[in-house]
Amino acid sequence: MRAHTLIAAALATMVSAHGSHGSGAHGGTYGEEARSDYPNWMTRHMAEEHGMGTFDAQSFFTLHDFDSDGVWEREEMQRMYGLMDPSNRDVSHDRREAAYRELLALLDTSGDNLVSRDEFAAFVADGRTLPDLGFGPGHHGDDEYEYEVHHWNKYHNEDTKLEDLTHPEDIEHFKKHEELEDAEERQQAMDKIAIIEANIPAKFLRVQH
Repeated sequence: MRAHTLIAAALATMVSAHGSHGSGAHGGTYGEEARSDYPNWMTRHMAEEHGMGTFDAQSFFTLHDFDSDGVWEREEMQRMYGLMDPSNRDVSHDRREAAYRELLALLDTSGDNLVSRDEFAAFVADGRTLPDLGFGPGHHGDDEYEYEVHHWNKYHNEDTKLEDLTHPEDIEHFKKHEELEDAEERQQAMDKIAIIEANIPAKFLRVQH
């Protein structure tokens, strides 16, 4: 993505221009301007999170079988609903567990606390769909993926100029890049510092016998 090559130069530009867009069309959190006319949560999730307008039970299941072991486990179901994403960091443990139990009640016909590919296929074949549990569209990619899908692809393209990268989402995203780079540089500097035994307080030295 071209956005990655604009990081260094864009930081100064974005900081100086911050505020020019306010809380208008580009403000708020990712996906704020998402459509509300999807027929169900699964369709919304696949369209907004995966860019897929059509899908079947097998493709949906495979996309969310994150460890490719043929079943959905607790963490995978919670992740599918965006409960591992920072946007849902304030959701309590009890609410996360309640979501998991609600999904099991719908899908787990064998009672093993897992959802198999066949169980999900039978659920969809019966004309049913996964419910909207109130956690949003189900963000479950890393920071780069979420930024690209929910902001860059909507408002920018390969012709984007530095002066266009002034949306709050741009500033937040590239600020994280800068913080990570600063932390990495500090760690590299620390790694280069030689340990001089004479400068270590005696109480921290192991007594040699």
